[in-house]
Parts: sequence; C-alpha cells; structure tokens
Amino acid sequence: MKKLYIIGFILLLFFDTFGQTSFKLTAISAMPFEISIDWLIRIFSYGWAYLVILGYTGAFVTWMVLLKKAPVGPAFAASHLQVVTVMLVSVIVFDEQITLTRILGGLSIIIGIVFLALAEQKLQHKS
Repeated sequence: MKKLYIIGFILLLFFDTFGQTSFKLTAISAMPFEISIDWLIRIFSYGWAYLVILGYTGAFVTWMVLLKKAPVGPAFAASHLQVVTVMLVSVIVFDEQITLTRILGGLSIIIGIVFLALAEQKLQHKS
C-alpha cells in the first residue's frame, strides 16, 4: 500500500507541477493580457493551453485515486508539495530566483508534511 501512496504522490506532484508550469507558459505566450475574444484565441492558439488541461486532468484523476486509498490528512498536506516543486522548476524554466524566504517557506512545507506523516503513522500503529 505504501508503494501506491509513493507512486501516487509522485504522479500528483508531476501533474500539478506540469500544469502550473504550462499555465505560466500559456500566460506568457498570450501576452499582452486583455479581456477580449482575440486574447482567448491567442491562448488557445498555443499548445501550452492544452497541456494545462492535460496537467490538471492528470492531477484530478490522481488525486481522486489517492483520496480513495490514502489517509486524508497526510494526503492533503503532501499535495501541497507542489508549491516546492513549482518553485524549483521555475528557477530552471523561468530563471526565477530562490530567496531565503522561499527556501524557508519550502522547508516549512516539507517539515510540516513529515510531521503529519509521522503522526499518522503513529496513530496507525496504535489502532
């Protein structure tokens, strides 16, 4: 069962990160932002928009399967690891900077998830 969780969370991270990255690439490609039909046509004239749909669909399906099998608390917490993976991918793809504040935020997320997983594991051993 743990193998399923690990594979599921890796897939969820992949799809979430892929979706967020594609979303930003779509936004950049469709510049300048304006509320008009022309802007909507520009959005869907780039392949990135379709990759956004693919990423979010994959994340949704993966999340639904995980929620069926995994404990909700740790699963919900682990789903927020995408904040960290998106930050790391943004450094590579968009040449964004990692600041001390971002590093501390990412570490806080990771530490919180580890604590929740340990607490869940402890509860399961008591049952």
